[in-house]
Amino acid sequence: MTTPPSLDALPPREMARRAEEIGVAKAGLDATTTLLLAVLAGAFIALGAALSTTVAAGGWALPYGLARLLVGVSFSLGLVLVVVGGAELFTGNNLIVMAWASRRVTTGRLLRNWALVYAGNLAGALATAILVYVSGVWRAGDGAVTAAAVATADQKLALDAGEAIARGVLCNALVCLAVWLAMSARTTTDRVLAVVPPITAFVAMGFEHSIANMYLLPLAALIEGDGVTTWGSMWTDNLLPVTLGNIIGGAGLVGGVYWLAYLRPREP
Repeated sequence: MTTPPSLDALPPREMARRAEEIGVAKAGLDATTTLLLAVLAGAFIALGAALSTTVAAGGWALPYGLARLLVGVSFSLGLVLVVVGGAELFTGNNLIVMAWASRRVTTGRLLRNWALVYAGNLAGALATAILVYVSGVWRAGDGAVTAAAVATADQKLALDAGEAIARGVLCNALVCLAVWLAMSARTTTDRVLAVVPPITAFVAMGFEHSIANMYLLPLAALIEGDGVTTWGSMWTDNLLPVTLGNIIGGAGLVGGVYWLAYLRPREP
């Protein structure tokens, strides 16, 4: 007799093995497929950021925490599209270190994947920012969306390097935990429910996601023209330190720790 398929969530040890197998598969994708799926992921995250900017607009008569909670829930759209729709996101792909640590993926393959996916994410996020700008939807709400977009970018650029790195660490720890939890899922509903709470948390608390910022900062630069947000400042003042923090948080604090817990070689 065959055992019927189970709808029970995978336990953590099986999640770790699944993460390792997924890492091997991702690292083995050809360059064209990787880039195409990375462009999609950049666009998906940008759409989540666009929705959250709209939700943040208008200065609601709500307590700060509740307003931030709603903004975070709306941003979750981005990772839901990535996880359920199938795309390659740099921050989530930090978990490939689990396959690398098991020596199933070479250092060259790991870095190749990260480089291709980061470039593709940038292209997708930037293209979405340009489309949103050309569409004029940023003028909605009698300028409220414009004000929210510019204020968000200005706050990000005002962070010093230490703050940007720390917020990047905290952000991608939560993003990779969302991806990690989704690996336990048996159904689409499971995946969506696993993704929303960690993503809501990082947005509500103001942590920094490099790929989302690839949309938010260029959009503000397009809106402002020669304002505070410039194409150079967005890299030096935000994207580079945030990316470093994202790698530490995702590859180190999530991928590395779970590899040590479940996949490291043990004495017989």
